[in-house]
Amino acid sequence: MNFRTVLLLIVAGFVVFCGWLVFESGPCETCLSERGPCILLQQTTDIESGIAKAATTSNETLEAADFVRLWASDAQAKTVSLGSIDSKSGFKIHLELSSQGAAIRKAVFSRYDDRDYKNPQPLEILSPVQLYDGSEVLSMANTGFVFVKQQLQLSLDKLHWKSLGVEKSADGSQQTASFEAVITVRDTGVPLVKLTKTYKITRDSYLLGCVLTVENLMDSEQNVRFNLAGPIGLGRESFRSDMRQVIAGFRNAEGQVVSMGLSTKKLKAKELKDRRLTKPGANFLWIAATNKYFAAIVVPVADQGKDFCDWVADKTGRFYNPDGDERSNSGDETIGFDLKIASISLAEAGHANSEKTYNFLLYLGPKDKSLFDKNDLYEKMGFVKTITFMPCFCCPTCLINPIAFGILALMKLMYGFIGNYGVVIIILVFLFRLAMHPVTKKSQVSMSKMTKLAPMAEEIKKKYANNKAEMNKQMMSLYKKQGASPIMGFLPMMVQMPVWIALWSAVNASIELRGEGFLPFWITDLSMPDALYRFPTTIIVPLLGTKIESLNLLPLLMGVAMYLQQKLMPHQGASANPQMAQQQKMMMIMMPLMFPLMLYKAPSGVNLYIMSSTFAGVFEQHIIRKHIREKEEVESKDLVSVTSKTGGKVKKKKPKPFHKT
Repeated sequence: MNFRTVLLLIVAGFVVFCGWLVFESGPCETCLSERGPCILLQQTTDIESGIAKAATTSNETLEAADFVRLWASDAQAKTVSLGSIDSKSGFKIHLELSSQGAAIRKAVFSRYDDRDYKNPQPLEILSPVQLYDGSEVLSMANTGFVFVKQQLQLSLDKLHWKSLGVEKSADGSQQTASFEAVITVRDTGVPLVKLTKTYKITRDSYLLGCVLTVENLMDSEQNVRFNLAGPIGLGRESFRSDMRQVIAGFRNAEGQVVSMGLSTKKLKAKELKDRRLTKPGANFLWIAATNKYFAAIVVPVADQGKDFCDWVADKTGRFYNPDGDERSNSGDETIGFDLKIASISLAEAGHANSEKTYNFLLYLGPKDKSLFDKNDLYEKMGFVKTITFMPCFCCPTCLINPIAFGILALMKLMYGFIGNYGVVIIILVFLFRLAMHPVTKKSQVSMSKMTKLAPMAEEIKKKYANNKAEMNKQMMSLYKKQGASPIMGFLPMMVQMPVWIALWSAVNASIELRGEGFLPFWITDLSMPDALYRFPTTIIVPLLGTKIESLNLLPLLMGVAMYLQQKLMPHQGASANPQMAQQQKMMMIMMPLMFPLMLYKAPSGVNLYIMSSTFAGVFEQHIIRKHIREKEEVESKDLVSVTSKTGGKVKKKKPKPFHKT
């Protein structure tokens, strides 16, 4: 296998990888939502017998049998609002709280919209999930409440808690809402446990407070625990693929924040152990549900005097597929997670340890590194770990992330002067091309020399076909005499690959590009396809099944640029190696067709970057080819004069070797 074949295979492999990178999506699998065994507290109904009970000692005040008939003080259904949808109010979020499970029914941003070009509406970051049986799952709802000794689990997410109203601070900068639920014995009316949940929202902040107090009302010690549903209902945002994940943050023994994430594909696993988020040897900090641009992060606050929270016993991700369709692509799918709180012994009523307060912080906002860096809590907790890029086997996260974050910082700095991210992307591409020009130039010159040496290389291969060692020796001698280097043909591409991927990732995942336009009449949102013209009806591509809603001009321009770039690349003549020439011809056809197809529905910011880079590459190759021609002309004229000392023979100037011996 000759060098040109190896180089072509490397390029083809890189193209395939880029195809995977831009296509991103994978096959979907069916995943049914699982619910553990529970006894539902229906609207003021009895809990009948037939449930599991543990043996209890005779000196217990509350026997297991007393739990056979319980009464939950189901209140009137009520919805409470906190914050505001009006950005002028100063509140970044509007919360719609439900008395059902004392949960968040909806959370809406006041700054971001849903990017609907016809009628943009404020973006819902959290929304209820309608299950196939007609029930709803809400964010931050109390689900299973367990009396440990009696082995009874009661579902509180079906119960309407009593609303205690809304309170506002004197200056209006803070708003709180509280709910209360009491569990009593049905026959005797003896109260067992009271739960109080309070939400707090603050002006100019994406951070919410959630406090849950569990109080023992009995004259005996009780051992209880509960489960809590995490935020759910995040939309896909990245409509080409599902970039949603459940991510957990931990602090390791070295004091560093590390994370573990589960994609939607992994969240479909039926086994609970496969959806569990753990980091052995590290302390749990937070857990989040994220999509491409936004995150809903739950931080359990450590008890006073402790460095980390030790009362979260388990953390598991969950995939919701309400309509149960096998391909899980109907649009109603979403992700979430469940928290299992460790059991605690509550002293008898009136004593010091008769109640326990659990504090949670809930971040609902953009995945913005500059925002995370400015806030001490966000930085300490490592919220930046929710920002995910696209690493590969050759460019790991530890290499891609710093470069991508550096590019994002540079983009924001340039935007401060220019005020247009489309222009920023174009300038960034040209700066990158300019910085890498010396390396690219060496690569192109080396490839040109290798192309011209191809006929001689073929002769050597034929002559020494049965002697591999001598063939390699003669090949290296040929390259050395002509000042060519096989390595320089592809080494620059390998050096630039991490920067390419980091630049791609930065543009693709940047929250700053969401909703930002380039021109008023075209590319009005860099996070969406450019949509020069929207079709009256959706067109479905035969065989592929791809839906096309608009005429996107950027991918077509990209195809033209790639064709021109391929035309200017050094090519091996058909006479030297017909097979290689045929492969090069196929590449010239396939690349200008494949990339526009894969990137047709990609964000216009990404396509603008690739198109600008390709056109800049065409211009750069034109300059390099001109330099090569001029150099060849000079070399052809740079001959040693014919004299008697040379025997009347013309001698060409000996080229410098590409490395020192």
